[in-house]
Amino acid sequence: MESAPGSKAAPVEVWRRLTLLLFLFGTAGTAIELLLLEHFEDPWQWAPLALLAAGTVGAGYLGLRPSRGAVLTLRALTVSYLVAAALGLYLHVESNVEFELELHPTMSGSELIVETLMGAIPALAPGAMAQLGLLGLIICFRHPALRGWAPETETPPEQEN
Repeated sequence: MESAPGSKAAPVEVWRRLTLLLFLFGTAGTAIELLLLEHFEDPWQWAPLALLAAGTVGAGYLGLRPSRGAVLTLRALTVSYLVAAALGLYLHVESNVEFELELHPTMSGSELIVETLMGAIPALAPGAMAQLGLLGLIICFRHPALRGWAPETETPPEQEN
């Protein structure tokens, strides 16, 4: 991720590197939290852990060896983060609704919605995966490796004379 000696990285590339570090920090933190919460009781719960591990490897590789393939891989992984977040949101809310209706079979309407969102399973927790997915897409957006040059080079091809 270092710039070539004597070259000055473009501001957008500095921000891209900082965003990549934030993504790595977020994936590691989220994975650790899920492990501490023992979020691996059934196969559905393993999905975010597997995606976080793959995303960490993919982002690390992109940071060390930027290439078109690395960018496309990270992009695909982070899109899958968004899918996993939507599915996780559904599963968390569904579990909370079932739990609340077991306790209070006649509950409905806004009371059920509030109790579901405040339930035992954090209903909005999968939003962390959505945030990481969007952060990953920002990293990939107009990445220079998609145009055939790596950010370590001094100037992009379109700026050379």
